[in-house]
Amino acid sequence: MKKVELLAPAGNFDALKGVIKAGADAVYLGGTLYSARAFADNFTQEEICEGIHLAHVFGRRVYLTVNTLVKERELDALYQYMLPLYENGIDGVIVQDLGVLRFLRTYFPDLPLHASTQMTITGSRGAALVKAEGISRVVPARELSLEEIKKMKEETGLEIEAFVHGAMCYCYSGQCLLSSILGGRSGNRGRCAQPCRLPYEAEGKKGYPLSMRDMCTIELLPELIDAGVDSLKIEGRMKKPAFAAGVTAIYRKYIDLYYQNRAYQELSGCEGTQIAYKVSREDMDVLKSLYIRSKMGEGYYRRHNGREMISFDSPAYCETDEELLREIENQYVKGELCKTVKAKVSLSPGKLARLTLKAPGEADLQVTVTGDAVQSACKQPLTIEKVERQMKKSGKGPLRAGQVEVEMDAFVFLPVGALNELRRKALFAMEDAFICQYGLAYKERKAFPFQKSLKQNSVNSIGETSGSKLPNSLLVAVPQAELAVCGGYKDDVKDTKTEERKEKLHAFVRTFRQLEVALEEGIRRIYLDYSLLETQDDKGSGLIDKLTVRKNGPCRTEAENRESIIYLATPYIVREKNIKYLKKIENALASGLFAGILIRNLESFLFMRELLHPKQMVLDANLYIWNREAAAFWEGRAEEFYLPVECNAHEWREILESCPGNSMKASAIVYGRLPMMVTANCVKKTAGGCHKNAGITMLKDRYHKQFPVYTDCLCCYNIIYNSVPLSLHSMLCSKAANLADSFRLDFTTEEKQETLRVIQYFKGLFLKEKEPFYKEYTTGHYKRGVD
Repeated sequence: MKKVELLAPAGNFDALKGVIKAGADAVYLGGTLYSARAFADNFTQEEICEGIHLAHVFGRRVYLTVNTLVKERELDALYQYMLPLYENGIDGVIVQDLGVLRFLRTYFPDLPLHASTQMTITGSRGAALVKAEGISRVVPARELSLEEIKKMKEETGLEIEAFVHGAMCYCYSGQCLLSSILGGRSGNRGRCAQPCRLPYEAEGKKGYPLSMRDMCTIELLPELIDAGVDSLKIEGRMKKPAFAAGVTAIYRKYIDLYYQNRAYQELSGCEGTQIAYKVSREDMDVLKSLYIRSKMGEGYYRRHNGREMISFDSPAYCETDEELLREIENQYVKGELCKTVKAKVSLSPGKLARLTLKAPGEADLQVTVTGDAVQSACKQPLTIEKVERQMKKSGKGPLRAGQVEVEMDAFVFLPVGALNELRRKALFAMEDAFICQYGLAYKERKAFPFQKSLKQNSVNSIGETSGSKLPNSLLVAVPQAELAVCGGYKDDVKDTKTEERKEKLHAFVRTFRQLEVALEEGIRRIYLDYSLLETQDDKGSGLIDKLTVRKNGPCRTEAENRESIIYLATPYIVREKNIKYLKKIENALASGLFAGILIRNLESFLFMRELLHPKQMVLDANLYIWNREAAAFWEGRAEEFYLPVECNAHEWREILESCPGNSMKASAIVYGRLPMMVTANCVKKTAGGCHKNAGITMLKDRYHKQFPVYTDCLCCYNIIYNSVPLSLHSMLCSKAANLADSFRLDFTTEEKQETLRVIQYFKGLFLKEKEPFYKEYTTGHYKRGVD
């Protein structure tokens, strides 16, 4: 029977040793680079290699976190960073960046790759996509239920790693820009400042509505194991080693108890009955005493959201039991971590010294080594006591000789240095024997030489073709004028700079009034939020009816003579129960009114891949193309991508210059409130109650800034927007405008008149530079970027 893995965090070497002593099956840690916990102590390359060897001797695995977004200028250094770790046997790497995934798969072909929770994988389709790219294990979004995890496991066969204990993020991991936009410390770069733990006011109530309770699922272990979870993951690389070791010890106890009771029931012929399992009050009290915020919760495994998941009154940690911490430190963290082996030394004059080490209780595991030739003693013969003493020395190594048997003739001599060398040689051989016994020796691994000029392969590994599974009658042809804007059929477009630049102005709208203005102003491409398919205007007309009437009716303005091209935007988050909305988008595509899709998650991409030509798919900025490898990952899968909002203009240029042969077009968001969080929990529900009415509520911070929160009641998530809009109007009037093939205006809370003024202002910039009419705005990371 394959047992579930207990995966523990290590922020430093003391924590690594502590969790191994406490019973972890595997340890995850980060280095000084590319790690999503930049403020943990973290490990040097040398320490990681030492830690790998130590863990392997004890039969434990080590996983490395390379779970940040990687800038183009940082990508090449990843090879030299990874090479010694790969050669020394790292057991797996946890990644967020799809470019990093592609890079590691290319140069380190035998390296197991795990998809970080930062990838925001929320269903079987996203998991299947990354599986086809070489991922062997997925850490799904923490918001998934047990049923969703079980379905993902059954449909993909991937290993599932799930968080079971520790701190919880309020936002879907990988989708949070709150710390980045407000303070310049990006969660996607491991530098989150945790502004979600600050006080806010929502629905007239002051408190901490974004501060999640810490997770504790010790009582859910049987359900998690039965759901198909392969690895139970404890959060806590930023916490003290005593926390990691103490929590690990208790989870180890109850995992073992579960399997003991399960084996007993099977032997008793009671299969199918509920396995006896109960957590003692004393152990729960211990867990509550180890760095828990307010009250503990079970996370999302049994619920979608709710106030009971929030530490609304205070985000502070409960008082920690210092005496308990000292006990844990003394038991697990302090002292040596070593195995004891039996030793037998044979010393006969004229023969090579011989040392055999044997693992107690493991009859087949032993090694024998030979050393220097033994001499006859002239003056001071060796004594048995001296040989035993030298054999029992171990330094800082993971093995030591306990029982030592000495077979030695009288009056023999061997220098102490030779005895020490014999011992070291045997211990090293025994360490290797343990590692081989556990199946953790990777001597056949080969890395490919790094070649920066390596031609980017535009053919992706899941074999998309230019065809589609839908009948041709259901596919929408991309208009020639649309292609002209992006580089094709240029003879069909008016050859004037102003006209060309106006063609590049696109818009995203969420309301019918915003849509009306965009159409009247002749915006070339308009992205419609998927929720408009479920909305009716004041006269009871739906989106399809309105667009059909407009298409067949007379134009009202001169601008409308230039037909706008309409795209639909997918939800930000798609869970299994939300697939019905993707199917509604599919039905809408069949109307012939829509030219393509704005993709915002991996689930939607794989669903739409079956319906559309790649030229009809555009990747939104939250799919994160930060480097040439990420661009190569998506080439052939989509026609266009949006430049990342956390990179500055210089970094945009580096991305584009690094992949000159890539066929995808690059576009930029130049106006709009940036989505800073996408959350399963609902601000309205936490502060008041859920009325299942989509709309805008406000979140006020301690400086009285107002952050609009859109409650999406179809897919049941919130979007927390910035208090002021992004405005890159200066970009449109500079040489940097050449970086983008198009410029998007995002409308969220704007009423009809404000939408009109914004569009007219940006259209006017193509003729003359001027300051915006709105006084409050941000340029985001366009100038500063993130560290």
